[in-house]
Amino acid sequence: MASGNLTQVTEFILMGVSDHPELQIPLFLLFLVIYGLTVTGNLGIITLTSADSRLQTPMYFFLRHLAVINLGNSTVIAPKMLVNFLVSKKTTSYYECATQLGGFLVFIVAEIFMLAVMAYDRYVAICNPLLYMVVVSRRICHLLVSLTYFYGFCTAIVVTPCVFSVSYCSSNIINHFYCDNVPLLALSCSDTYIPETVVFIFSGTNLFFSMIIVLISYFNIVLAILRIRSSEGRQKAFSTCASHMVAVTVFYGTLLFMYLQPRTNHSLNTDKMASVFYTLVIPMLNPVIYSLRNKDVKDVLKGFLHGPCK
Repeated sequence: MASGNLTQVTEFILMGVSDHPELQIPLFLLFLVIYGLTVTGNLGIITLTSADSRLQTPMYFFLRHLAVINLGNSTVIAPKMLVNFLVSKKTTSYYECATQLGGFLVFIVAEIFMLAVMAYDRYVAICNPLLYMVVVSRRICHLLVSLTYFYGFCTAIVVTPCVFSVSYCSSNIINHFYCDNVPLLALSCSDTYIPETVVFIFSGTNLFFSMIIVLISYFNIVLAILRIRSSEGRQKAFSTCASHMVAVTVFYGTLLFMYLQPRTNHSLNTDKMASVFYTLVIPMLNPVIYSLRNKDVKDVLKGFLHGPCK
């Protein structure tokens, strides 16, 4: 960090979702419910896909890890956010902020590529069903998941030190509810060209390559479904990937809304609202999407709730 007579920042103040005092308790209750549903839903998915033999397939293996990632992502953000609704001094230490940014990057990047892996899994299942258990073997499943987490970790250990390599002095008020790249770099009192370039390259390449995998996979899936002659066969094939298509559309739609809007309309407040959606709302929605639109999960859940038949 730069030396000199400037006072270096040792802690940051998070403005939160809203700075209106009368909204703090209602917002606390709202996000407490969202986080509670997120924990319950994702732990439920993890438990069901781990315990029931009917859900021991590659698709549910990937779904289990998506639930782990969703739970991790929201847990990195929500507890500190909830505490800040109740306290007057919404501070976070320099190293706590860096840790939160690193954790967020690990899970958000892992989610981007886990959705791509799940799209590839559905492509193989529908387009090459006879080779499915060979192409998506247990070993390949573990390799793909390991690479997803590893790449998320690599992104975090490159981007986080880069963001915190610049000098932060004087202003320490972050216009956000957690420590994120853009609002942090906006506070810097030194040249941010290198960290901004690094963030742009990682964000752009991650989004581009994961979306290419998803789009190519679903392009081939749609072609394969259209070639099925019976309507019942088409419906059955579509049902195996419908829930994932909904989850992908919601997630990538939010990211594209944030990154592709014109610079003239771009603001930290817009980023903040989009961030609420993909860090807190989507992790809550994913278990619902996969439960309501997936017959296997619904059947296992009913059996789990009602107990074994006598």
